[in-house]
Amino acid sequence: MEVWVGGFAEAVQERVRRARAAVAAAYEAEDAYEVSVAEDELDDALRVARGLGVDPDAAPEAENGGAG
Repeated sequence: MEVWVGGFAEAVQERVRRARAAVAAAYEAEDAYEVSVAEDELDDALRVARGLGVDPDAAPEAENGGAG
């Protein structure tokens, strides 16, 4: 069952995407502090997404059936 749809789900998914990118950038920069901060943000973003029933890995178009 899809609990959240549309813009809200996309915002949650975008938060997860940004957090994942921050983790990757922190590892690339070899910055242990930034890795820790970025991983905490990613954990929180994933927790929120799953708690709200939003698939953090779904493509935004899949949320609305590809209609545009």
